[in-house]
Amino acid sequence: MRITSESIKVGHPDIVADCVAANIIAAIIEEEEKLGLSIDTLPHCGLEVFLGKGLCLVGGEVATRAYVDIEKIVRETVINIGYNDCAVGLNGASMGVLNAIIPQSPDINQGTRAELNERKEIGAGDQGIMYGFACKETPELLPLPYVLSTKLMRAFEDCEISYIAPDGKGQVTVEYDDKTGLPTRLAKVLMSNAIDYRYVPHQEKKRVAQEAKKLAFETLKDWVDDQTEFLFNPTGEWQAINSCSAADSGVTGRKLVVQFYGGYPGAQMGGGAVVNKSPEKVDCCAAFGARYAAKNVVAAGIADKCSVQLAYAIGIAQPMSVYVNTFGTGVCPDAEISRAVEEIFDFTPRGMIERFNLLNAETYRKLPKTFFLGNYKWEETDLAATLKKRLG
Repeated sequence: MRITSESIKVGHPDIVADCVAANIIAAIIEEEEKLGLSIDTLPHCGLEVFLGKGLCLVGGEVATRAYVDIEKIVRETVINIGYNDCAVGLNGASMGVLNAIIPQSPDINQGTRAELNERKEIGAGDQGIMYGFACKETPELLPLPYVLSTKLMRAFEDCEISYIAPDGKGQVTVEYDDKTGLPTRLAKVLMSNAIDYRYVPHQEKKRVAQEAKKLAFETLKDWVDDQTEFLFNPTGEWQAINSCSAADSGVTGRKLVVQFYGGYPGAQMGGGAVVNKSPEKVDCCAAFGARYAAKNVVAAGIADKCSVQLAYAIGIAQPMSVYVNTFGTGVCPDAEISRAVEEIFDFTPRGMIERFNLLNAETYRKLPKTFFLGNYKWEETDLAATLKKRLG
C-alpha cells in the first residue's frame, strides 16, 4: 500500500497570495496594538488576494481602527519571497497593485463583537465545519507523507543553490506494511522547481538534477533505500522566467489540501481558507482547535489515529457539535471520547484565540508556510493527561 502527499514552496503563486493576505492581517494587528488591542476590540478581516501576470488584486472586507499601507505590504511581501526580477517570474517593485478592500458587513460585525452580540459573547465569524487530525506515525503526531513532503519543500526554500528559483512543488510516496498499516520506506520523490538558467552554464545543465536529488536525499535519508526513485522536473526544463504568475495565477485558499495534512486518507478537510481571516473566523481558530484536540487524544494514548469535527453557527460561540472518530483504534468508544473532548476543550472563538495567542502578528506571518510543523500553541499536548484521567 502506498500513500502520497504533496507540498509546495512559499514561492508558489497560491502561497504568495496567502502570504500577502497574512502579512496584511499581521500589519493590522501591529497597528491595533498601538491603539490598545484587546480581544474585545480585535479587527475583523476576510481578505482575498489574486495574483496574475504582473498584477496583484487585494479584495475582501476589513473592520479596523488602524491604517496600513496595502500597496507597500504587497510589494514587500513579494520581494522578500525572492520575486525581485521578471526573470524569475515576477517583480514586486514594478508589478501593479489594486486595492479593492471594503468595510465588513455590519450584520456580521454584530455577531462577532461581544458588546453587540445578543448573547454578549464573541460569536463564530461564520458558519462552517472544521476538522483536525493526528496519528502516531511521526513524533509530531502527523502523517509521515505530510511531514516528509513539507520538510522537502522547506529544504528547497532554505538551500543556498543560486539557480533554485522561488517557485516549486513536490510529492513523496510512502510505502506501508499491508498488515500493520505502518510506514516502511520512501518509494518515490517528485521535485519540480523553477530554475534560473542565468546561473547555469549550458554544459552543466545535467548538474541541476543531480544537485536537486542530492538535496532531497539528504533531507529524507532516514526513509530512503536503494530502491527509492527520485524524479526532478519530469517535463525536462522549467525556466524561472516562466514561473509564478508569469505562468499561473495565484489565489488565496487554493492549496488547502497541501496545508491540511497533505491529502492523507482519513484526514478530512472542512471550512475554508485560514491565513486570510482574522481569528474569530472559525475557519481559522477552529481548524487549530480541532487539531489541538485530536493531537492530545493521540498523545494521551487513547487512540492511534484521531479526527475531530467541529461545527458552528454564525454569531454563536459554542460549537453546534463535536464529533470524534478514532477509526477503530480507540481504547474506549468514540462517543465517550467525544463527550470528554467537549467537556475539557474550550472551542469558543474567545477561548481558542486566547489559548493559541492568535492575536499575534508573527504567528500570522508564519502560517502560510506550515499550519502544524511549527512552534505553535495548538501543537502542544498539555491536556493529554487531563483527557487520560477523565477517561480512566
